[in-house]
Amino acid sequence: MTYRRRILVLAICCMSLLIVSLDSTVLNVALPSMQREFDAPVSALQWTIDAYTLVLASLLMLSGSTADRYGRRRVFQLGLLLFTLGSLLCSLAPGMGWLVVFRMIQAVGGSMLNPVAMSIITNVFTDPRERARAIGVWGGVVGISMAAGPLAGGLLVDTLGWRSIFWLNLPLGVAALVLTALFVPESKAPRARRFDPVGQLLVITLLGSLTFGIIEAPAKGWSSPLILGCFALAALSLAGLLIYEPRRPEPLIDMRFFRSVPFSGATALAVSAFAALGGFLFINTLYLQQVRGLDALHAGLYMLPMASMTLLFAPLSGRIVGARGPRLPTLLAGLAMAASGVLFAAFGAWRSDALMFTAYVLFGVGFGMVNAPITNTAVSGMPREQAGVAASIASTSRQIGISLGVAVIGSVIAATGPASPAGTTAWWIIAGCGAAVLAVGGLTTGAWAAATADRTAELMAGENRIHAARS
Repeated sequence: MTYRRRILVLAICCMSLLIVSLDSTVLNVALPSMQREFDAPVSALQWTIDAYTLVLASLLMLSGSTADRYGRRRVFQLGLLLFTLGSLLCSLAPGMGWLVVFRMIQAVGGSMLNPVAMSIITNVFTDPRERARAIGVWGGVVGISMAAGPLAGGLLVDTLGWRSIFWLNLPLGVAALVLTALFVPESKAPRARRFDPVGQLLVITLLGSLTFGIIEAPAKGWSSPLILGCFALAALSLAGLLIYEPRRPEPLIDMRFFRSVPFSGATALAVSAFAALGGFLFINTLYLQQVRGLDALHAGLYMLPMASMTLLFAPLSGRIVGARGPRLPTLLAGLAMAASGVLFAAFGAWRSDALMFTAYVLFGVGFGMVNAPITNTAVSGMPREQAGVAASIASTSRQIGISLGVAVIGSVIAATGPASPAGTTAWWIIAGCGAAVLAVGGLTTGAWAAATADRTAELMAGENRIHAARS
């Protein structure tokens, strides 16, 4: 494949990331309008986001392995179709409950987009330096969506109402569907993995029960039998995964991946960084519109410094990863995100526009720097025939992070609001997520960690050859 064709494939794959990322950033701006129209509590707003991310996280690994089996382009096209259809249904939702249901349809399609697109990119860009730069461009699309999403969403909400935010996905989804059919090559794994229905059920039960418990606990009580039962069910599901999955020859979650310290670190980085992002967007949206009284458009403008820094630093991070490895951008990311949270939690950054914008810039720099190291580390060193599964685990970690961030931060501020002492606690949690990125990045990006990745890749390749020969 020529270089120009590879760039075209990258652009098409980035379109899928754009519509998914736009949907997330635009939706956050529209939450207060939805709350007013449906007279919804904070927990309903949390479910509007988390119903999507939970379904997405639960199905990402299944979608990745399905794409490896039946064809990545075919599954990618099905995902575009379902996501576009779900967006149309969301724009017609008659109530909050229906909106949550239609968001879940969106999520089924979304689960077939980003991890499959990343697998396509991994198989098209085989040179490590080219792949790192491509992943940097991929991360830059998140910055574009963060810059355009709040502004476009604010303008649409103020002029046409919140339902119009879902219309953005329709032309982009149709265009990506047509371009994929014309230009994206089909690819499959040489030997497809078997389905794992028990593992899939355990993942859904774990994520669903844990998130339900966190979101509903403020209203029902942390010590209520229902909430305690949810946490117990989550613990049992996790234990079931740890016991059952290693016994399968081809599990849904291949525990061998986690023998690689960089891969394990990338998973932890994804959860921490995206928990910070989910909480950051949620609390800022409510604060700017409910406490400061800004309309949706001006709230979007306030978020522009953060979004523009993400747009600027994501491709730069990809270049640094390609030239020097993931350590430097990961450490800078953790330091910047932690500093942003501390400015709000310890210095009351919301009291001064200058200080608040400084915190926004720092968070944008940190989040822009962290994406490329996560993705590159997750897929580098792994056998190419399992690229879909490895990318899916990394994407699942991102969605789990967003779900937990929205659930925890929303629960913290549900009772007293974003400008209260509980709001300060929420910012300390976000700062803690940044500190976790810094610590994990320092521990998992050195020479020793890289050596474990090489040993894991060699071990997996040898085991896969033996299993294929026996089959």
